[in-house]
Amino acid sequence: MNRHEKSSNAPSLLRNRFLQTILLSSVLLQIGIWVRNFAILLYVAEKTNNDPYAISLISVAEFAPIFVFSFIGGTFADRWKPKRTMIWCDLLSAVSVFAVLLTIHFGSWHSVYLVAFISAILSQFSQPSSMRLFKYHVPEEQLQQGMALFQSLMAIFMVLGPMLGTFVYSTFGLETSIAIMGVVFLLSALVLIRLPEDHLKPQTTAGKGQFRKDFNEGFRYVWHSQVLRMLGLAFILAGLAVGVAQALNLFIVTERLGKSKEFLQYLLMVNGAAMLIGGGIVAVFAKRVPPQLLLAIGMLAGAICTVIVGYSTSVPLTLTVQFLNGLVFPCIHIGISTMILKWSHSSIVGRVNGVLNPMFVGMMVISMSFAGALKDAFSLGTIYSGAGLLFFLGALVMVPIMNQKAPDHSHVAQEA
Repeated sequence: MNRHEKSSNAPSLLRNRFLQTILLSSVLLQIGIWVRNFAILLYVAEKTNNDPYAISLISVAEFAPIFVFSFIGGTFADRWKPKRTMIWCDLLSAVSVFAVLLTIHFGSWHSVYLVAFISAILSQFSQPSSMRLFKYHVPEEQLQQGMALFQSLMAIFMVLGPMLGTFVYSTFGLETSIAIMGVVFLLSALVLIRLPEDHLKPQTTAGKGQFRKDFNEGFRYVWHSQVLRMLGLAFILAGLAVGVAQALNLFIVTERLGKSKEFLQYLLMVNGAAMLIGGGIVAVFAKRVPPQLLLAIGMLAGAICTVIVGYSTSVPLTLTVQFLNGLVFPCIHIGISTMILKWSHSSIVGRVNGVLNPMFVGMMVISMSFAGALKDAFSLGTIYSGAGLLFFLGALVMVPIMNQKAPDHSHVAQEA
């Protein structure tokens, strides 16, 4: 039975065995990631007396592997069996966590950076494999709803994650927090055994020069698709805007609103709660709205809300705008993920994801690194207006491709 025969008689989305399994695995991984993030952050801050350089190295450990391994991981994800790849990535993550835990126990506290670094590397192989399976096992008309469910899950942990991570570290300490991460990765690997067996065959055989050919093919595929090219440009603009806004959020709280830095958690919680609601709303209406329009709506709302936040000195107004922004933000994530899945052949989803994802993360890190210099040179209102303009340009990028329909990849051979 081919994929389109399955989609013609598609079961309820939540009864899809693949989606049930992936969601449960994602819950376990999110618990581990948030406990890890806050344990490392609080431990390093405590150990170095809030040294900004030592703390910034945490972000480097988390984001640097994306630049190097996203392309490579996406290429191998298209060549390997995706279920096996995901299980091995979780198992290797668990083994690496326990190995690092031993080094921490025997006195090398700097090893905490390796926990984030190794996990980030392995996720660059696991995540595109998940995208491949998602495209294969979820019917075309339910892809956008499935992405909305994932967005809702992420939003739940944006609200609960910081509280969970802080509680575990403050109650049990660093070593137990790291051990919990290792255990949940093992549990995730066990859960993934429930995935349907791999029917996706490796697309290529290993050979001299074959990896480079596959690697380059991902770039050519994106370049030859107008929709994916425009999506890449939107990634760049959104990354620049998100990076500078995130880096300066603390100054919005302290300078524009006149509050202590602890007040930032309330802005993030309001935003996360709104994202949860927004993800649910998008899941209901997802079938009726093209992903290009979803992305444009999210970008436009982000433009307006970012400018208002930059100039607002009213706490109620800023919180309201943060809520509205969070309500619409899932449109960006869901629109992007759905476009990658719909406009990519199943044999090249990993490589397309590997090409596009670093564009967003790379621009975000670049704009974060320049945020301090921008803050010295310009007012917060001016900087946030610039970020809003980037979001607006990202919305405009969608206009030329607004009416394009996704190709039927069941009948079209992979492009080169």
